[in-house]
Amino acid sequence: MRFLHLADLHLGKKVNEFSMIEDQKYILKQILNIIDEKEVEAVLIAGDVYDKSVPSAEAVILLDDFLNNLAKRQLKTFIISGNHDSPERVGFGADIMSLAEIYMSKPFSGIPEKITLDDKNGKINIYMLPFIKPAIVKHFYKNEEVATYEDAMELVMKNTKINKRQRNILIAHQYVSGAKRCDSENMPIGGIDEVSAKNFEGFDYVALGHLHGPQHVEKETIRYAGTPLKYSFSEINHKKSALIVDVKKKGDVELEKIPLKPLHDMVEIKGLYDELTAKSFYENMGAKSYIHVTLTDEEDKPNAMELLRTIYPNIMKLDYDNKRTRKNQVVNGVSEIENKSKHELFEEFFELQNNQKMNDKQRKIIDDLINKIWG
Repeated sequence: MRFLHLADLHLGKKVNEFSMIEDQKYILKQILNIIDEKEVEAVLIAGDVYDKSVPSAEAVILLDDFLNNLAKRQLKTFIISGNHDSPERVGFGADIMSLAEIYMSKPFSGIPEKITLDDKNGKINIYMLPFIKPAIVKHFYKNEEVATYEDAMELVMKNTKINKRQRNILIAHQYVSGAKRCDSENMPIGGIDEVSAKNFEGFDYVALGHLHGPQHVEKETIRYAGTPLKYSFSEINHKKSALIVDVKKKGDVELEKIPLKPLHDMVEIKGLYDELTAKSFYENMGAKSYIHVTLTDEEDKPNAMELLRTIYPNIMKLDYDNKRTRKNQVVNGVSEIENKSKHELFEEFFELQNNQKMNDKQRKIIDDLINKIWG
């Protein structure tokens, strides 16, 4: 059976206050085209369907449209809730949806939900495990020690009965030890949310969500699909793709990555204001991409963002990299400050902020202000 593994759609997400809804509509249409071209039979969506537990109306409408398109194609679809989702909202109407072979995970009930499919090679068991935390699992295993995420996963998997003679697929939304994170993900201190890949023995394929970078952990068949779009400049080098998973006979799984092309890419540019606004610099680059600009001018450019957006309309972020921003400064002690004049303090403050001394014109402005305020 041929599956498409997706995860972390984050429908309704905003990046630096830019709504990603049009980008998401665009990429979901592209995914539907891939489904048609590759003759996909079932879709696995491994959590974080929405970006917020209370999604926007736009996000709900977009998911509704996507699921309708999957149902029209008579595709079996399996969706679990992630840490960004409300399990109750994702699971709402699950029994009715299942009549159209769209299986939405219900809130965790002690073990993963199991759906069994059939193809020419026999049975395939799909286990749907929404995002779990120790406190959630402890509620169902009150007499067990559940102090960590690893304790929780180990206990759930121990109580999940798997027929190892059949083909088994797990859909989960957790951080597996050894996987690479990026800045766009929530990162608990000390890796307290880690679970071990050893918990997944007995599964022919583990469809993971949670991490935004596509990758495998320990073996090819324990895999994060990654986000279909870049949601942070820390993801700028990610190669986003749709992941086709062919589950053939027991132990025989083949993978194919289909590159996804976004409506807007993410780009970082750096240089002097005059360099970045020269036509020779920007005429051959994707000026409509989402852009992070870093200016290296020593003096801040007034209205820089507004001016740059006449060339790069989708600037998401503007930073400076110069002497002022690079140098770490140390503030003098109180006793030393008290012995200095206001003129000296202002001059020192200016130098600390700008890593350069005042010129005569700037010094005169400060002197006039001090004399006006303090006499």
